Amino acid sequence: MNKVKAQITEGILSVVINAILFGIKFWAGLVTGSIALIADAWHTLSDSLTSIFVIGSAKLSTRKPDKKHPFGHGRWEQISSIFIAFILGIIAYDFFINSIDRLQNRDNYDDVIFGTLAIAVTVISIVIKELLAQYAFYIGRKTDNAIVKADGWHHRSDSLSSVVVLIGIIITKFTDKFWWMDGVLGLFCALAIFYAAYQIMRESISKLLGEEPEQDLIEKINIEIKNIYDRDLKTHHFHLHNYITQKEITLHIMLEKNMSIEEGHKIATVIETMIKTQFNMSATIHIEPLE
Repeated sequence: MNKVKAQITEGILSVVINAILFGIKFWAGLVTGSIALIADAWHTLSDSLTSIFVIGSAKLSTRKPDKKHPFGHGRWEQISSIFIAFILGIIAYDFFINSIDRLQNRDNYDDVIFGTLAIAVTVISIVIKELLAQYAFYIGRKTDNAIVKADGWHHRSDSLSSVVVLIGIIITKFTDKFWWMDGVLGLFCALAIFYAAYQIMRESISKLLGEEPEQDLIEKINIEIKNIYDRDLKTHHFHLHNYITQKEITLHIMLEKNMSIEEGHKIATVIETMIKTQFNMSATIHIEPLE
C-alpha cells in the first residue's frame, strides 16, 4: 500500500463526508434548538479541517532531503498532528463555555425540541463516523502513519460524542424533568474533544522528542545478529531516531580488545547492512573493547 496515496485518499474522503454531515447536523441543531447537536456539528466540521492537514502533510512529508533537512521532511506528520490537537482544543473550549451558559439559563431550554429528526440524524452520524474511524485506523496500521491514526481518533471522538448526545435526546424526549440534559451533554462533548486533543498532542510531542526503541525491535535485531555471529556481542545502548520517512538506529557492540580495526569494521558493516535490509533502518554501530 502506497503510504502517501492512502493518506491523501483518507483525507479527501474525510473532508467530503464530514462537510456533508456538518450541514445535516447543524441544520438539525437549529431546528431543534439544541446546543449539544450544534456543538456536535462543529466537532464534525473540525474533522474536515484536520483532514486538510492530513492531505497537506502528505505532500510536505514526501519532499526529498536537502542541505537544510538531510533527514527529510517526514516529521511534518507530527507537526500536523499538533495543529490538529490545537484546533480541537479551541473548539472544545468554545463548546464548554456555551454549555455552561445553557446550564445557567434555564429559559434557553424552552426552544429545545427533540424529535425523530434529531434521533435519525444522530444515529446516521454515529454509524458514518465510526466507519470513517475504522477506515483511518486500517490505513494507519498498514502504513504506520501517525497523522492518519490521529485523524481516526478524531473520527472516533466525534462518534462517541454523538452517542452521548443520542442518549440525552432519548431521555429528554420522554420527560421534561431533565431540563439540564442538553447543557450537560454539551459539556461531555467538550470533554471528549479535550481528551482527543490531549492524546494527539502527547503522542506527537513524544515522537518529536525521541523515543526508546521497543523491546520487541531490540530482540529481533539481536536474533538476526546471532544468526550471523555465534559469539555474544553484548549489544546495548540502543537509540532510535525516527524521521518518519527515514529511521536511524544506533547501538553499541563489544569485541575482543586484540581484534584489528579492520576486523571490527567488517563486523560492524555486516550488521549495519543486515539492519538496513531486514528492518529498513540506517544503522550506526559503536565498538567497545570486551573486558
